Order: sequence, then structure tokens, then C-alpha cells
Amino acid sequence: MKTKNVADEVLRAALELFAEQGYANTSVQQIVKTAGVTKGAMYHYFTSKDDLLFAIYERMLSLQKRRLDEITALGGATDEVLRAVCEDVVLTSIDFMAEGTIFFRSQHMLTPERRAEVKRRRREYHDKFAELVDRGKAEGLFRTDIATAVLIAHFFSDVHYLPHWFSADGPEDRGEVAAQLTELFLRSIRRTE
Repeated sequence: MKTKNVADEVLRAALELFAEQGYANTSVQQIVKTAGVTKGAMYHYFTSKDDLLFAIYERMLSLQKRRLDEITALGGATDEVLRAVCEDVVLTSIDFMAEGTIFFRSQHMLTPERRAEVKRRRREYHDKFAELVDRGKAEGLFRTDIATAVLIAHFFSDVHYLPHWFSADGPEDRGEVAAQLTELFLRSIRRTE
């Protein structure tokens, strides 16, 4: 195995094992055996199982934040920017569904420092998302009778529920689901007066 692939192989093995038997029931020895690497090779990239759990989720967090920044940097009408952001969140959440599911089941097992880092990174994303909603409110596009935090919670509750019902083998593909959930959200927050 090439050295540059060790980190990816370890993450793949950890993801597979955490999904099968849970984070708490998976040993470092099982991870390195499944990855086909030595403990030394794993520890070159990850200092602990905690590092692995964080890295699994961090890839999705980083991707979603980078995509949010790219979409908002393009500019455009607020409602269309928000549409693009929402669709992207759904698509990336589907693409990283296993990672998200494992993380949400096991995040309480992270060290306090890692939990604080996840919270900070999620807050960063949330604040930028809230800026879009607030801008739409100021422009008269979105309803002002409901707090921004409630509107955002409404959208992300649908996103976080995806693992309970979405299947790549189902009748709707990921693009349809992203467009439909986004349209439902945008219709629910549009100002009707």
C-alpha cells in the first residue's frame, strides 16, 4: 500500500467498523487490521480513535463550509443563493450520510476539546446561513414573524432526518430530494403579504 493512501484506508476502515459495530465497540486493532496497516502507520496520521471520529465528520464539515463560501461568493439574488446553499447541504449530507450518521451517534464520546471544536465549526456555518436568511428578511423576501433560529432549525431537522428514510435505491434520486426539500423550505419561509 502506498503511504499517501494510509490515512484514507484507515478512515475507510474506521467508517466501516463504526457503522457495523459502533464506535465504542471498535478497537484500534480492528481498524488497523481492516485497513491492512500497522498501528505505527495509523498513529502517524491519527493519535487516537477520537481523532478518527473527528476526521470522519471533519471532512463533511470542511466540504460544506467551503461550498457555502463558494456559493455565497458568487453572489446573486438572496433567495437563489439560499436555494443553492440548501440544495448543496442536502446533496453533501446524502453523499456523506454514513459519516454523519456515525458522528451523530457517537459525538458525545469525543473529548471536550473536540466537541468544542465541532460546535465552533458548526456555529460558523450556522451564522453564515443565518446571514442569508436575515438578508432575505431585510429585503422583504422572507417572513419575519418567526425567529431566524427557528427557520434554520426547521430546515436542518429535515436534513438530519435523511438517514432515517433516504435510500439511493429509492424512487427519488439525490438531486430530486435536494430540490424538493429546498423548495418546501423556501416556500415555508417566503413572505406571503
